[in-house]
Amino acid sequence: MPEPLAPALSRLRTQLLDTEHLVRAIGSGRRRGETPRWRRVEVRPVDLAAGDYLQITTYDDTQAFTRNLPAGDDVDAAVSELLDEPFGNWHVETDDEVTQLRVTKKGQAQVHVSARGGGASTRRHDRPKQRLLDSSDPYLRTVGITNPDGTVKPSMQAKSRQIEEFCRILAAALDGALDAGHVRQPTPDAPLRVVDLGCGNAYLTFAAYRWLTAVRGLPVRVLGIDVKEQARRRNRELAAELGAGEELRFVRDDIAKAVVDDQPDVVLALHACDTATDDALARAVEWEAPLVLAAPCCHHDLQRRLRAAPTPSPFGLVTRYGILRERLADTLTDAMRAALLRQHGYRVEVVEFVASKHTPRNTLLRAVRTGSRGDSDVATEYSRLTEQWGVRPRLAELLEDAS
Repeated sequence: MPEPLAPALSRLRTQLLDTEHLVRAIGSGRRRGETPRWRRVEVRPVDLAAGDYLQITTYDDTQAFTRNLPAGDDVDAAVSELLDEPFGNWHVETDDEVTQLRVTKKGQAQVHVSARGGGASTRRHDRPKQRLLDSSDPYLRTVGITNPDGTVKPSMQAKSRQIEEFCRILAAALDGALDAGHVRQPTPDAPLRVVDLGCGNAYLTFAAYRWLTAVRGLPVRVLGIDVKEQARRRNRELAAELGAGEELRFVRDDIAKAVVDDQPDVVLALHACDTATDDALARAVEWEAPLVLAAPCCHHDLQRRLRAAPTPSPFGLVTRYGILRERLADTLTDAMRAALLRQHGYRVEVVEFVASKHTPRNTLLRAVRTGSRGDSDVATEYSRLTEQWGVRPRLAELLEDAS
């Protein structure tokens, strides 16, 4: 039965501020005759090196804005501000229940509460961290991450963390894209199509397949592409051992020349070396892939270009030191990639993949195709940036050649 909106939102506020038991919350849609400032908002607790924070991500039509707030008055004010926005729907998950709130045409709250799987809730610091792929999963044993008893091999600790964080990023990105309608809902007759460009030994390709099918329960077809024949043979053998040879395929091909049977729904490019990341992003744009996750590796190309071009003042103080020039090139490369993707109809976030204390290759570009190209400021700022540094990134050349 409908109920007054204010007390219903007050209950949601209590849930959002209870970061020990909150899993995630999503605000979307709009109330009759009103429009919120944001198209969508996501709220979730995150464990950062500095402690527990509440992460708030707001989305407009072209990009996302993320804030991490520690407990205190700022969090209280931020949550109150979000609940004051005229969203038409709220979806809130806690440890033990799911609350769905819909605002009716008369401005009342229609609330449905259901149990959430996973057993009784416990305080976050008293429970083990929930893993998206259980350490006993046969996939982890087959690809060499864990021992037969389910313990992670000492030499694979970093790879295990990387797999877990990748699954979390994929889960959040895919759920958001599905909820917003940017990625179509897969069916058995038309499964989700995932292409991993430059898959290498395919630890993350296998992880994506395993999470999407065994945990998320989606019908999926995954294609891994790499230039190394040895990697193709190894990956095919492992896929057959897991009984996934029909749904999880691997081919030997060059990223720039690879042919896919159907438009991919998700394109992955995870640590493809140097300009191979640019090749992968260009193919994703060419295919108009709805969701793209790219974790760049090295950035040698722009480093070379920066050395060949005169350094604008006063940045000579930075580029005179090799290590600082390399870090600057990394930042410039990914900033330019993000700007180019935005100009080609994508909303882009640049996020931390794995904490830098575990690996220096810890940046990930998360792009969702919205089709919107109306932000002229991005094109202007991009042009100024490339002109100032006297460089033209490889991705710009590839996208121009493809147009």
